[in-house]
Amino acid sequence: MTTHPAAEVPEPLFTDPEADERWRARFTAPRVTLPDWAEDAPDRCLYLSNSTGVWEVYAWDRSTDTHRKVTDRPNGTSHATLSPDGEQIWWFDDTDGDEFGVWVREPFAGHPYGAEATPAVDGAAPGYPAGLQLGTAVAAIGASTDDGTTIWLSRNESPAEVVYADAHDGGVAALSKDERLLAISHSEHGDNRHPALRVLAVEDGSTVAELWDGEGKGLDAIGFSPVRGDSRLLVLHERNGKEELLIWDVKANTEAEIALDLPGELAADWYPDGSALLVVHTHEARNSLYRFDITTNELSSLDIPAGTVGSAGVRPDNTVEYSWSSSAHPPVVRALYSDGTGRILLEPKGHKAPPSTELTDVFVPGPGGGVHTLVARPADAPDGPLPTVFSLHGGPHAMDEDRFSAYRSVWLDAGFAVVHVNYRGSTGYGSAWRDAIEGKPGLTELADVAAVHEWAVRTGLADPARCVVNGASWGGYLALLAMGTQPELWAAGVAGVPVADYFAAYEDEMEPLRAFDRALFGGSPQELPDLYRECSPLTYVDDVRAPVLVLAGENDPRCPIRQVDNYLDRLAERGASYEVYRFDAGHGSLVVAETIRQTAAEVSFTRRTLGME
Repeated sequence: MTTHPAAEVPEPLFTDPEADERWRARFTAPRVTLPDWAEDAPDRCLYLSNSTGVWEVYAWDRSTDTHRKVTDRPNGTSHATLSPDGEQIWWFDDTDGDEFGVWVREPFAGHPYGAEATPAVDGAAPGYPAGLQLGTAVAAIGASTDDGTTIWLSRNESPAEVVYADAHDGGVAALSKDERLLAISHSEHGDNRHPALRVLAVEDGSTVAELWDGEGKGLDAIGFSPVRGDSRLLVLHERNGKEELLIWDVKANTEAEIALDLPGELAADWYPDGSALLVVHTHEARNSLYRFDITTNELSSLDIPAGTVGSAGVRPDNTVEYSWSSSAHPPVVRALYSDGTGRILLEPKGHKAPPSTELTDVFVPGPGGGVHTLVARPADAPDGPLPTVFSLHGGPHAMDEDRFSAYRSVWLDAGFAVVHVNYRGSTGYGSAWRDAIEGKPGLTELADVAAVHEWAVRTGLADPARCVVNGASWGGYLALLAMGTQPELWAAGVAGVPVADYFAAYEDEMEPLRAFDRALFGGSPQELPDLYRECSPLTYVDDVRAPVLVLAGENDPRCPIRQVDNYLDRLAERGASYEVYRFDAGHGSLVVAETIRQTAAEVSFTRRTLGME
């Protein structure tokens, strides 16, 4: 086995003690997610927090304002939910971040002395989570394995019975309030990037209704009406080339599209009485909130600051609660009351994250249209071109937004300009933009990145001799691919948990991602070997000229370690300049100290490579 050069993790990162304390404080500042409450016991809530240095699940009883740490695992916990009566907490138990496991449960008030969380239901096999819906008498559990998707139903805590099994990707989507209807998402038509919906009868698992908009048009079930006996299902569709809303009355078999005169794309959730929707509007990397009255079609704007909404919901008293941040302002969880007043809802104890720098918007002409680019310069930067990090988001179906980022901030503190590229493949800009990478992924996105690079150099923002390509997950894949296909553009590359060898990655990754790859490429590597080879970073490894840092998780089910090792071995064979940071977790880390170590390794590597230390 080849021994690869390990990345340095400096302590401290910056020689100025104040600067070093500031960047670390942004990562270590205690944060919380928006609390989720039990449907029939809304004083009982769950949220995630990093207060102890690891992201874990916490229970909050609002009636007594008491908080309890629920989970305590070395690599953290990220999936949890409450039973409708608030009596039980379900959380997903995997091994060291490998995402493969089972749902377990425990009482809201905590274990009896010496007890531990136990498997939530009998009969449901381990797998990768594929949706969970809980009722008072029904639990629907989805899991994915190499054999495909399985969905179980447990009625009145009886052993789980299989109600759906298929080789294609799918999962549990929504359960009606009366617990008679279960909506599932499926890709039996062969494309899990554009799923269809099916509604099953909980009583016997029979099919009640089907909805599919055809090739290239996906449907996502948001949730059934919160009113018992109401069979209306809120659905996200893209019939008009972008994500919009419709209400599907499953029993009546009628559909009502909701046409809102808003640019960009939409998401939503129900108000508690089912008469209105809380609409989240996404446009140019920022969010706004609206209340839409279903009866009158009236759309009312809610007063929130400019920035990004992480999540939002409506309490039984119609209070809107939401998590929010902007590029300059750290995250907060706020409550907005029906009279227009508001307050911070939940604030963890401890220090506050230092603020950061505003992002500016640029639309750069690209081969497929204008590329929305978000740019930040260090506050004290001198005039003239700067060393510049081109930060490429993961997904690919995601987007960079006007949100707070401790990660972006440390690069600014280190003297770099930061450029975020919402390349073709990103969400938020319509279906055509998102799907433009079909048939040639990776290379299509990099054509947009090259256009933004040319703009940044031409306008004097970026020093052409000190441009760095950086990303994680799909962004890490793009970073490695860029280093090999655009070697003249980059002075260094940083690739976190990347796809490095597409053939080996496909063999080892979880089945839902294989399905995603087949939909994205148009087939499997066996069917389209030349295309996979053309889009694989390993194909171009001999063309890499600049130093590369690769970060990889030993238990990563999404970008598995073997295919990373294949790429590193090739770098070693040709005596390339590179470093490696390996960590004992999965596709990233929920441990704050580990995130800090990785970030320090990235910044140190890049500054050394560019002669900035």
